Amino acid sequence: MSLFSRCRGAALSALLLFGLTGSLQAAEPIKVKVFVGSMFEIGKNTGDRAGEFQHWYERYWQTAEPITVKGALNPVYCNADGVCGSVLGMGKVSSSASMQAILLNPQLDLSQAYFLVTGVAGTPPARGTIGEVNWATWVVDYDLGHRWAPEEGKPGEPTFMPRKGYEAVRLFPMNPALVSWAMRLTADTPLKDSDSARAYRKRYPQEAAQRAPFVGTGTHMTGDTFFHGPGMSAQAQYIAKLYGADDYVITEMEAAAITLVIKRLQGSDRVMSLRGAVNFDQGNPNETTLQHLDPKPGETAGGFAETVENVELVGSRMVDHIVGHWDQWKDGVPALPAQ
Repeated sequence: MSLFSRCRGAALSALLLFGLTGSLQAAEPIKVKVFVGSMFEIGKNTGDRAGEFQHWYERYWQTAEPITVKGALNPVYCNADGVCGSVLGMGKVSSSASMQAILLNPQLDLSQAYFLVTGVAGTPPARGTIGEVNWATWVVDYDLGHRWAPEEGKPGEPTFMPRKGYEAVRLFPMNPALVSWAMRLTADTPLKDSDSARAYRKRYPQEAAQRAPFVGTGTHMTGDTFFHGPGMSAQAQYIAKLYGADDYVITEMEAAAITLVIKRLQGSDRVMSLRGAVNFDQGNPNETTLQHLDPKPGETAGGFAETVENVELVGSRMVDHIVGHWDQWKDGVPALPAQ
């Protein structure tokens, strides 16, 4: 081999090595400060009727390029400030599968991230109202036990018994310091309301049901079943109290499963569950549960558009505070300042 050929080969090798090194440097993972997970979007991410993700997308990721993650239902979007988000899918299996794929993806460094699980939900009329936004103090799995028909047990007794062996995967306390921060930063958020939601609330005699939208806290009950009726609502409250959690105020389908995935991979101290109520978990005194499940045209609860906006209005205050004060938050939830 001639000297020229050896030199040319060495030069090509150096260029290839430089190119490879440059590629590795360019592929350094994105440092995520806050990850926002929604469960569904109705259509596009912007420009049409908003589902759970659209207001978040329009606030943080209008110019972001989608990041494809193998195993996740939808792409992840990130902005220059380290705020990332995605539509994870509805139900425990789909949402948690997406979350695990995202956590394990080498393009993203979520080791210091705060996780905000967001979406719409139901609420019992004795404790919540249409349009409210609620931070979880506890997340509880509605399943993982035994159930039977009421007529097959003793009259008036519970029809659910928890199954042993699931103690570590059915009950998740949210970090109380994080919840306190959330309420400190968001409790006074001005919330949207609508004439249709106001009219719908009047069908219910409960004082809580007739309230205007507010920001509150309580237990979020995760179940794949859209349970309805006063009996199922009472059972959800029974489970919450049986496990030592706060009053049940939100019914949803994903938070317990997502929290479990995050907890196993890096702990759950930085997980938040935020939900907006778009329906009551039971009918009013003048309708049966089946009538409530299958309402006549024009008889559905109003306020969906306002509620999905409310969730983002509340949640973004928390996101922006964490990102804006990252030096105080990166190593863990800081102590609350004195009142």
